[in-house]
Amino acid sequence: MKALNIVIAGAGMGGLSAAAALQQAGHRVHVYERAAELAPVGAAISIWPNGVRVLDALGLGESIERAGGHMQSMSYSDHQGRLLTRFDLQPLYNHARRRAFPIARARLQGILLEAVGMQNVTLGVACLDYEESQTHVQIMLSTGETVTADLLIAANGTHSVLRDKIAGRPIPRRYCGYVNWNGRIQSAPDLAPADEWVQYVGDHKRVSLMPMGNGELYFFFDVPLPAGTANVREGYRAELEQQFAGWPDSVQRLLQRLDPASVARVEIHDTERVPHLVGTRVALLGDAAHAMTPNIGQGGCQAMEDAWVLARCIERELTPAAALAAYEAARAERVAGLVVKARQRAAIIHGKVPEETRQWYAALAGSDGSDILGGLIKTDEGSPL
Repeated sequence: MKALNIVIAGAGMGGLSAAAALQQAGHRVHVYERAAELAPVGAAISIWPNGVRVLDALGLGESIERAGGHMQSMSYSDHQGRLLTRFDLQPLYNHARRRAFPIARARLQGILLEAVGMQNVTLGVACLDYEESQTHVQIMLSTGETVTADLLIAANGTHSVLRDKIAGRPIPRRYCGYVNWNGRIQSAPDLAPADEWVQYVGDHKRVSLMPMGNGELYFFFDVPLPAGTANVREGYRAELEQQFAGWPDSVQRLLQRLDPASVARVEIHDTERVPHLVGTRVALLGDAAHAMTPNIGQGGCQAMEDAWVLARCIERELTPAAALAAYEAARAERVAGLVVKARQRAAIIHGKVPEETRQWYAALAGSDGSDILGGLIKTDEGSPL
């Protein structure tokens, strides 16, 4: 297919990955981002081997490896500090031929922006609507202007204003029953080993500490709470101290050292399956297409897979419409299955059915990690490259 003019809505992980992949294939790409300043939601992201393979293919693998954390093992302890299981991640890495790299979201976004070129990104302008025909798509911008392109890629996140139109009906976000506080903190041996993903679980809650590079740890706290619970930044520490009173000393040290001013608090949502990911000249990508809970670490990785597959479909097919149809056929079942898998993991971790959570705690005790590694390997085996 000849070089296309492509507009991308959203400069998150998915939008920028798509821009890089499409530029690499010779297309002219411009990204419009609603935010006037790029400030990623959340402190860090885990790029599992399937995401790393996409970044390798985009020529960014070495940059990601330099910037990311070294994560060699994983452990679970209970809320009294008793070790339930600890296991090495090398079997996954051997099978996948890639490592996983937890990395600061801002750093990853910077690497992608450098690849795409800031001259190809406009900040402070949103794509609000579109009209498509057999030959082009007209995009209505928040400035009141209209731009014309061969394709529009809606990678504008879980709150996408374009999703309902592409899907053909409203696609509501679904609250998954818990709140996540996350941030970054200086690494220290009395918090967690430098190369281990440490998790504490109990009372349907979770605490996580993960090496994210640059001598820092990515941390998060999960607590089941009703939607709409008061969000008062000045009260974050006190609220978390109450929720995690009596948990291990390392958790208490984390609570004392965190800076509430830099902590993000997020009510975790996903979306139901979107019936149509594409139109004739428009396509959904990333969280706009398949928002999922973070419990399997695949939100960003699936956006990267989307980007790679979309670029390859455009490369192979004779027309934009055929390329988008091929993209949907390649991605719809993969992402729908992972949304459900992530939702099910959230339910088990956070006590939607308490007996299932109790059984999960019991299964973790003395586990050699093979079941967890098996799940990670199965997800990786579905990768498009």
